[in-house]
Amino acid sequence: MPRPTSFEKLTPHSAAPAAPLPPTVLIVPGLNGSCDAHWQSAWEREREDCVRADLGQWQGPTPARWIARLESAVRDIPGPAIIVAHSLGCIATALWANGRRNDDHIIGALLVAPCDPEAPSACARLRRFAPIPTARLPFPTTVIASGNDPYATIARSREMAAAWGADFTDVGALGHINVKSDIGAWPAGQAFLRKFLDQ
Repeated sequence: MPRPTSFEKLTPHSAAPAAPLPPTVLIVPGLNGSCDAHWQSAWEREREDCVRADLGQWQGPTPARWIARLESAVRDIPGPAIIVAHSLGCIATALWANGRRNDDHIIGALLVAPCDPEAPSACARLRRFAPIPTARLPFPTTVIASGNDPYATIARSREMAAAWGADFTDVGALGHINVKSDIGAWPAGQAFLRKFLDQ
């Protein structure tokens, strides 16, 4: 067997490139968090790719705290992330992303039933998050809304989606797309998520 040359002795074998990390689904609940029966909690239980952003102050949130905690949650994810937010969590996501440059870390956002903190009927806890950002979000986004959501009219949901540069889907009369909507783990929502996972 021939002896290796000096070049072969000094040149290490190149390591195989590391496989890319799969996307993590970052669950961002709204006011009061998401209870065990909420579809967001069901996704966490049933899917291995989901983690929840611990925003804290679920009953009495402040924008500054939620934005900071969301930033921390995103940075704790080592690979790409997809944000799946509900209600006030959608507004917090838009506030967090406002003014940011393109970030390859976030490959998409699914914003479900965004509430309207600017509505005359909004409670004081929601009004803290007004005004709603109107800048285009720096990552692909889909807004999903219901025609009879008590926390935002379908027209306002469309306006938010347009301002954020998001795709928009009206899922019909599903209320606030929460436990009261009786959708269980909401398999239709997971089909929307698949759009980002298949990229």
